[in-house]
Amino acid sequence: MELLKIPEIAALDTRRQIVRIPPETDVPLTDRVRLLIDTAEFRRLSRISQLGLVSLVYPAAHHSRFEHSLGVYRLALLYLRQLAGDARFAAAVSVEAAETLIAAALLHDIGHWPFCHAIEDIRLPGVPRHELFANSFLLESDLADVLREYWGINPRRIVALLSESPSGPTPRILKSILSGPIDIDKMDYLFRDSLHAGVPYGRHFDQQRLLGSLCLNSAGDRLAITDKGKTAAELMVFARYVMFSEVYWHHGVRAATAMLQRAFYMLHGQLDLDALFRLTEGPMIDELLRAAAGGPAEGLLLGLFGPVRQLYKRVAQYSFVEDGEVYSLLSRRPYPWLVACAERFAALAAKELGKVIAPDEVLFDAPPQAREVEFDVEIYFTKQNCFRSLGEVSPVVCTLAQRQFDDYVKRVRIFAHPRVACDLREMPHVNDLVAEAARQVG
Repeated sequence: MELLKIPEIAALDTRRQIVRIPPETDVPLTDRVRLLIDTAEFRRLSRISQLGLVSLVYPAAHHSRFEHSLGVYRLALLYLRQLAGDARFAAAVSVEAAETLIAAALLHDIGHWPFCHAIEDIRLPGVPRHELFANSFLLESDLADVLREYWGINPRRIVALLSESPSGPTPRILKSILSGPIDIDKMDYLFRDSLHAGVPYGRHFDQQRLLGSLCLNSAGDRLAITDKGKTAAELMVFARYVMFSEVYWHHGVRAATAMLQRAFYMLHGQLDLDALFRLTEGPMIDELLRAAAGGPAEGLLLGLFGPVRQLYKRVAQYSFVEDGEVYSLLSRRPYPWLVACAERFAALAAKELGKVIAPDEVLFDAPPQAREVEFDVEIYFTKQNCFRSLGEVSPVVCTLAQRQFDDYVKRVRIFAHPRVACDLREMPHVNDLVAEAARQVG
């Protein structure tokens, strides 16, 4: 039980120093945790919203990555406290490894910049993965000094845990706690995003039941759950599915995302990306508007960040099960191809309608090339003394996780400027024009 003596885990019960986050949740602090969260690099997260453009549709969703990081850190402590009683876990994870996990949980989003996922998804040259962008914050800043001096942790161990493929049982266990089917990041963001968005979907799974069922898998190198947590895990799968369907991929959120992506695509060649990604949200928006002044990207950005909200309107949408042919034609294409296809569609539509449609007045939004990680986890059935995959014993998981989760919640959509959206929507042969545009682009 040496893990329970780690100061942060012990502080769960002593409650001598706490900070409160929604919903009425006390997060234990120690002196060395305070030193980390008071650095400029961590404070920066308080000025980067967790959900970015989602607040244009769900106006209360303004919570920060700072708040989320505190929530993930607290869950890391709860996971470790629960798993300390598992003999295999205690044998594999030393106090030193557990403290590395605690620091990594607190710092897991340190490389995020404003609107990070929307920008990463279009895979432009010079845009790093945020996990790799975090390295400069972790290795060349006050954070690094605090980790060395007060935690006794070489910052490169945090880098390895956050951004490298794990080798060996202990790194794989720690990685699965940070990033896996039932990881601390997912458990916090589903609940917290749902809370702030004002929707119930991400809160309808039993966190306590899931926590209480944590164990290691049959190989002893990743997280698993006992059969007591099966229903809670199924509800977490469903929560994730509905949050993507109703919040993250809501058509209004995706219209805003498509507008930002097209504006960034137009501007990225004239931007100092390293300097831009170190900015917080307000200054980054100001820099994008400065770079866009007088050009076509300006209108897109003003529709998002100007005094009047003006989102592009949905013209058509396609899914894996509805209009699957068009969906397959456009989904997971490289972003430059999507831009070229949208511009070609705009030209074809302008000719058919007999009116001018600017190339940037039509946007194609499609699932990105990278897929979401499938949600599956081993379950230990105590009476039978055996492990089975959750997907094997759960029709919910088999349907929502294993059968290409992305294809069911991430639709292909065509958006257009309000000036032309109605005319495009009423065209009788939109699908034929989309297919023709795709053939012409090649």
